[in-house]
Amino acid sequence: MKKILSILIALIVLGIVAALALAYAPFKPTPANEELPADWKAEAGRGEYVMRAGDCMACHTAKGGEPMAGGNSIESPMGTIWASNITPDKETGIGNWTLDQFRAAMVDGIGGHGQQLYPAMPYENYRYMKESDIRALYDYIQTEVKPVKNEVQATSLSFPFNMRFGIRAWNWLALSGESNFKPMEGTDQQIRGQYLVEGAGHCAACHSPRTVYMAQNGTRLGDSNFLTGGELDGWTAPALRGKDSAIKTWSAEAVAAYMGAGRNAHAVANGEMAVAIQHSLQYMTDADLNAMAVFLKSADGQPVETVPAKVAAPGPHAMPAAQADEAGKETAKLLTAASPDMPLGARLYLDNCAACHFVSGKGSPEIFPELQGNAMVNGRDASPFVSVILNGTSSPSTDRRPMHLAMQGYADRLTDSEVAALATFVRKGWGNQAADVSESQVSKVRKHTNAAAAPERAK
Repeated sequence: MKKILSILIALIVLGIVAALALAYAPFKPTPANEELPADWKAEAGRGEYVMRAGDCMACHTAKGGEPMAGGNSIESPMGTIWASNITPDKETGIGNWTLDQFRAAMVDGIGGHGQQLYPAMPYENYRYMKESDIRALYDYIQTEVKPVKNEVQATSLSFPFNMRFGIRAWNWLALSGESNFKPMEGTDQQIRGQYLVEGAGHCAACHSPRTVYMAQNGTRLGDSNFLTGGELDGWTAPALRGKDSAIKTWSAEAVAAYMGAGRNAHAVANGEMAVAIQHSLQYMTDADLNAMAVFLKSADGQPVETVPAKVAAPGPHAMPAAQADEAGKETAKLLTAASPDMPLGARLYLDNCAACHFVSGKGSPEIFPELQGNAMVNGRDASPFVSVILNGTSSPSTDRRPMHLAMQGYADRLTDSEVAALATFVRKGWGNQAADVSESQVSKVRKHTNAAAAPERAK
């Protein structure tokens, strides 16, 4: 008994020592990965472009708030994280941060006051950025962004996630390998696309799965699970490579158009992707959008595609609706017949969906997305698709495609059992092979929607 007690005491002491080491061991920052002269200055516009590529605006701007002044809530499995003020205000922003402190935040997740940053800040990905881009971004924020005095609500998570020193242990697991960008063997265009996708674009933050300790399971090309699909705040982020890739049947031209315009002949952006396009991707140059698209389409070793220099060239241009293919012909035949004894899901589709998405399930190019093979429709978790049926959705207006598109919600029109029947029909139609949707699943999504909307109604 005494021996067991001695072992337990020894383990407790070791745990305390390890905790103290995590809390007080000196932090060793990652050094710059480029040697630049002390008086180096980025060319005009580069810092703002890096900010757009990194999607800083979307996270650090609250709804109705000043740009980059923080206060935006970011939902995570650990609780709500409040985005910080990154304007150059010296009291509430980062106006007093040095370049070294800024770099430490970008590549190591260490804030200007030495605090561990929660990994809602995608430093797992930003650490692959070149020093010149980090420095250009730092100079832009410090000299061109309007300083805004805004004391952001402190993030307060439940135990043990409120103990930030524990993130040091998390970083030892998550930040594996060198921070330097490792270019693939490919063309200059592929390498540029790889750099943007892996680094500033932080695509893996959404489109890679998570490990058991919530780190990105694949942050760069060569990692087996890189961009093979993930989940974000209730939305499915589809796979961009691998056997389940949502874009495997798209051309590189279509991929570039989706990122830059928010829509293409197959899909219309919504959810978190629409936010990324609105604040970030639409501002990318045609050359960079094409580079990212070519990289994504060739990441698994496919031949490099040639793409037009102009992304989503302005119209008018004829884009006739596609007819039902072999996989979809039986569903199209069922809907076209419109028999009075057709299944409930099919009838509900004709009543509510066919005018836009057509009996073919192919939709209208660049306006109403395809339902056949649609990544959200066929997602393992049907909740995002059910949410769209209940609450509707909208796509961003972009410079390349200014028209704002919106789909109405059917929460007040359809019961839970009807939504379940409709969703199941779509997830089985035109060759789709997703699981059925139950009435209880719809009820759960509806309750979550109502709970989220309650604070807004109370204002």
